Amino acid sequence: MRNKPKIAAAMLIALMLTGVACSAQGGNAPSPSTGTATPGPSMEPWATPAPSIEPSATPSDDGQTAATTQPHDKGTSPSPTKSPKPSTVKNGQGQASSGGSQQGGKGGGSTGEPAVQVTANAEAATALVNKQFRLPEGYVPDDLVYPDVPFIFSEKVDKRKLRKDAAEALEKLVAGAKKDDIKLAGVSGYRSEARQKTLFTNYVKKDGVEAASKYSARPGHSEHQTGLSMDVSGVDGKCAAESCFGDTPEADWLAKYAADYGYIIRYPEGKQDITGYKYEPWHIRYVGVELARKLETSGDTLEEHYGAAVPVSGSKN
Repeated sequence: MRNKPKIAAAMLIALMLTGVACSAQGGNAPSPSTGTATPGPSMEPWATPAPSIEPSATPSDDGQTAATTQPHDKGTSPSPTKSPKPSTVKNGQGQASSGGSQQGGKGGGSTGEPAVQVTANAEAATALVNKQFRLPEGYVPDDLVYPDVPFIFSEKVDKRKLRKDAAEALEKLVAGAKKDDIKLAGVSGYRSEARQKTLFTNYVKKDGVEAASKYSARPGHSEHQTGLSMDVSGVDGKCAAESCFGDTPEADWLAKYAADYGYIIRYPEGKQDITGYKYEPWHIRYVGVELARKLETSGDTLEEHYGAAVPVSGSKN
């Protein structure tokens, strides 16, 4: 029994020598806490694959889902933005057509109706605005003023306004008429596209599209929006914007002398199939003295002058 301590000591020494040998060979010893193997000196850091990272999805400018690139991915260029589509406007029948720009050009839709185009020179006094040629969307002249002439109403509102050159010419016209004992007054001048839309919609509700189109323009197609047109009457307002105005001394004077001041009767009698509108002896349009006198001599409308008569066929457009 005295040999047992010696045997136990020998076994302990043997176990210690075995552990030292294992460590020297670089083996993996169990982890005390988890029981799993921990990397030894021979295991490289990248031996364990890193989790893959997918690019996050974010909405792009056009509403489609696009992947965002990682900061280091400089080789990926952003997707190009969408090119704007050609602008279109609608013709009298509500069909879309490409917006043209050549004044006097002739349009033609697939239905045989004239295509609507945007007038090329909205700022010019000689601009053609009718059922075929419209003003740029939302157009507002930048030189509107209040002409110093009588009006049949007292409110200082937009329909008193005209563009500067047209206003000065109107003042001279009214003064010239007064010398001949003709007292003229303004009825309606500048009108915004929004206001024209309201008016045309109301007229359609009242009389229907076909009838309304003979005496009222669609929004964007009104000469009043140019700031170059004024409806006039006598100072008493009698027959203002009514057919009976054609039988008044004021209408006679305008027909004879308006051109001397740069104005024309825009919708003359007997030209409805060309202008698209019934006779309006009260609607005068400023085009400048040179063109006004030329049209007075030729008897042409603006449509005929530019070779751009609108084939309205009974003014159904």
